[in-house]
Amino acid sequence: MKLLQDGCDRLPESVLTVATIGVFDGVHLGHQEVFEQLRNIAFQQGLASVAVTFDVHPALVVRPENAPKLLTTLEQKLELLEAEGLDYVYVIRFDRARADTRPEEFVDQVFVDAVHVKAVVVGLDFHFGKGRSGNVVELQRLSLTRGFDVMPLQLLRHHPDAREPVSSTSIRRALAGGDVARAAALLGRYYEVRGTVIAGDQRGVTIGFPTANVLVPRTMAWPADGVYAGFCILPGGSRYECAINIGLRPTFYEHAQQSLLEVHLLDFQGELQGSEIKVQFVDFLRSERKFEGLDQLQAQLTVDVAKTRRRLRG
Repeated sequence: MKLLQDGCDRLPESVLTVATIGVFDGVHLGHQEVFEQLRNIAFQQGLASVAVTFDVHPALVVRPENAPKLLTTLEQKLELLEAEGLDYVYVIRFDRARADTRPEEFVDQVFVDAVHVKAVVVGLDFHFGKGRSGNVVELQRLSLTRGFDVMPLQLLRHHPDAREPVSSTSIRRALAGGDVARAAALLGRYYEVRGTVIAGDQRGVTIGFPTANVLVPRTMAWPADGVYAGFCILPGGSRYECAINIGLRPTFYEHAQQSLLEVHLLDFQGELQGSEIKVQFVDFLRSERKFEGLDQLQAQLTVDVAKTRRRLRG
């Protein structure tokens, strides 16, 4: 996969493409369905495949006060897009000037001039251009004078009886309810956050359950406060089973203002402070609670670790 940057790169005139466009936050099953269609069309018509996406979520620019939490960083998203077997990814630098671009200007600048589309594959809910004024109908109208086809797709439902299509919003909703198993089912993989291990208060060490405190950007979507079974991937690719706690730690703090993410790696010996690690959520174990003392907390952590082993190995 070759990465193209908005305003800097354009394909040679001889390269014709079929493209899709979207934020692709999470690169979930719905997105993956679109990419499969894209690859099929590219193969059948002898075209190159292109995903057009954005360096930031457009909502962070046009309505930052209501912008959604992200399921993937740009780095994660590009890794996942590369795994989809696409020929090119074109990354749009989304700022206020780009947000004010009229639909026809956007089509000419990106689809026509930069990536030379012969076909565009989009969901039926697709909107683009200033104030989201462009839609599939407008794209079809513009395509008539610019020599490309528009192929609208129905949104994928995870199950025929599902109440809503697969979407980044539905995944965020599952995470907010602590349902990381449902989030994984919609993503097609475990939900993962990435962060740096920072110094903690070392209380876990004193009771035999050392934890790594992970600094994860607040722009990312966090599962609800609670205890989870999951995996931790270290620099170099080593993977360890882990019990994950997200919460305010009410046993120790009366008025904590912000939840903390801690992971206890099973059967691990070593120092992690300063490391960049990946934390994958597999299953919810229990809600956070306040304990009467360290003995009670230690007993519960013993149970949590045993449950983690059973869930991950069962």
